[in-house]
Amino acid sequence: MTSRAPIPDTVTLRVPFRLVKRGGRKEMQLPEGVKQPRRTDSTLVKALARAFRWKRLLESGEFATITELAAREGVTPSFLTRVLRLTLLAPEIVTAVLDGKQFADLTLKTAMQHFPDEWTAQVSKFNGREALES
Repeated sequence: MTSRAPIPDTVTLRVPFRLVKRGGRKEMQLPEGVKQPRRTDSTLVKALARAFRWKRLLESGEFATITELAAREGVTPSFLTRVLRLTLLAPEIVTAVLDGKQFADLTLKTAMQHFPDEWTAQVSKFNGREALES
């Protein structure tokens, strides 16, 4: 038998990180230079799904106006309109979001702010080119 040192009662492990809010949730952010695993932003994915569903409902004629649809969904017409704008995002940005490969700064909050009409300009704005190529 070999003699071992006794196991300490406590072990202290220090991991540098900070908490940030993303999509209404707290998330751990590692220090710069440390590659963080990419994850799907469920809040952004849910908003995209709602946007495309609402667009389909409006285009099919099931609802005549945004106000009518908003009343049915229990949201304000203003919110519905802002979310509906997400259907105008470049297809490559939508695909990147669904794959969890969007640029780290692309959140629901930033996506709902004004973005360019042209898809190439959107990709540049959201720095999607870097994220999409990785």
